Amino acid sequence: MMLRSLAIALLLVAGATHAGDATKIVATGGWVRVLPGSLPAGGYLTFENRSDRAVSIVGAQSPQYADAMIHRSSTDGGMGRMEMVDSVAVPANGKLVFGPGGYHVMLMQPKHAVKPGDTVTVTFTLSDGASIPATLVARPANATGL
Repeated sequence: MMLRSLAIALLLVAGATHAGDATKIVATGGWVRVLPGSLPAGGYLTFENRSDRAVSIVGAQSPQYADAMIHRSSTDGGMGRMEMVDSVAVPANGKLVFGPGGYHVMLMQPKHAVKPGDTVTVTFTLSDGASIPATLVARPANATGL
């Protein structure tokens, strides 16, 4: 019985340690550029990794949208392009910015109209299995993030 209690205690400590690591990734400054009708919206925010190990963002979901994907915008030879990415690293003790012209969360097929001033919840999935919830404030189509 004592061995079983010790095993349970060790599992609880290990779980608490892992959960503590997850809270070291912080999402701040979230906003989403909403477009008319059912056009996709781009979500932007900053992730801060307060831990000593890198972690990657590997997915996203939002209850307000049918689909959420991590994308990267870039310019090559004067041509703008956008591509879906499977993961993006948040460096140890560093930051990752999702901003216009770079990484962002693409929110597709809104389940209801989202208008400037509304908030959108997005939960990001990390490579270690943790989830990071973020609240993004809806801004108009001409917003630049400044």
